[in-house]
Amino acid sequence: MGEEPVAPRPRADAQRNASALLGAAARVFVRAGVEAPVRDVAAEAGVGVATIYRHFPTRADLVVAVYRHQVDACAEAGPRLLAEEADPYEALVRWIDLFVDFLVTKHGLAAAMHSDAAGFETLHAWFLDRLVPVCTELLDAAVGAGEVRTELDGLQLMWGVGNLCIGDDPRYDARQLVAHLLAGMRT
Repeated sequence: MGEEPVAPRPRADAQRNASALLGAAARVFVRAGVEAPVRDVAAEAGVGVATIYRHFPTRADLVVAVYRHQVDACAEAGPRLLAEEADPYEALVRWIDLFVDFLVTKHGLAAAMHSDAAGFETLHAWFLDRLVPVCTELLDAAVGAGEVRTELDGLQLMWGVGNLCIGDDPRYDARQLVAHLLAGMRT
């Protein structure tokens, strides 16, 4: 029969607004976890609560959108950081810092999605497909520059950082441990 109708592309300002909402939600989730009140996200974004719910009808919708937004931001940041930094090790350190922010949000994703195990697994596979090559590129550049000695590959480094980011005690400082891990890789 005929062609499928093509969904209209969101206006540029609508895309910017959605991106601003996701950035605000990510900041709130990093500070307070994914169970933070939606009113806190709205206040951070400078919008009303109804605006959040218009874009993201459920908390799970918001958390998944933040997750995808942060994965995309991490994936896009890797090559940019390599181009900006004269020192590939510093590019790796800056990228890992972004990755840690993402991991803080990610840890609440499964709970926010409740019992959607298949959806969570699909997102996790997408996350690996997007971020492992970026981490590998950054790590290889630092190794190639003679700044890092390691027998780790990108996936192993991501697992290590991820495991260091697990902890609910407010006295636990994952960033400090991640910094020690990265410092220990220096030549």
